[in-house]
Amino acid sequence: MIIQFITDYLKHHLTAKTRHGTHSPFVYKLADEVIYDFSDKPEYKNIEAQRKKLFNDDSIITVTDLGAGSHLNKNRTKKVSEIAKNALKSPRLAKLIYRLAQQTNPKTAIELGTCLGITSAYLSKSSPSSRLITIEGCPETAKVAKQNFKDLNLNNIDLHVGNFDLILPDIINNQQTLDFVYIDGNHRKDATLNYFKWCLPKITENSLLIFDDIYWSQGMKEAWTEIKSHPEVTITIDLFWIGLVYFKKGQAKEHFKLKFKQ
Repeated sequence: MIIQFITDYLKHHLTAKTRHGTHSPFVYKLADEVIYDFSDKPEYKNIEAQRKKLFNDDSIITVTDLGAGSHLNKNRTKKVSEIAKNALKSPRLAKLIYRLAQQTNPKTAIELGTCLGITSAYLSKSSPSSRLITIEGCPETAKVAKQNFKDLNLNNIDLHVGNFDLILPDIINNQQTLDFVYIDGNHRKDATLNYFKWCLPKITENSLLIFDDIYWSQGMKEAWTEIKSHPEVTITIDLFWIGLVYFKKGQAKEHFKLKFKQ
């Protein structure tokens, strides 16, 4: 599986373009102003300091994994530091998700897969007037995330603990529209496609869905291909680590692969 992942990465790197290889004004602007904006921002500092604390946290928790698990360690008891090093999004990728949320400026953002809460913190800080609803399947991991939110003084986060399949439908039903949804959990084909289909009735032309780990497995690659082909999807951007899905009305259907080093 690791060999296939590396092969997929090399293929992506050889075929992906930069902002200058895109012929879409929307994608060029997004790439120039959001995806490749590597300037430092004040909000980053405290969150990255919190990440470093997690790297040094040797407390042990019992992990409840309701998804496809980890390629690296499938033990049920893990050190928080180990989870932080293996499961958290890299600083570069977490900051990109921050910028994408900031650019979308959602009234409510939804995140599937809180983990230890670092990406959640970035989403919270991206638009302090917005509300973040985040779901985590593991109670003990969620407890660590909740403490991180407290340490960072984040007050616009609603953390739900439990099975995505049971919690997400009610959350979606309670929203007028879905502005921003970040799906980082489960990593199974059928589950990923279900989450996508559940979101569709509430999407608008300004909605952004982000799918994590689209090259995680053969099943995830198949799910990404199916999502791209859906008639309501107009623009997708494959950054290898994540896939962006847009629903812009009046735009010809186009799929882009852009280089992004995490």
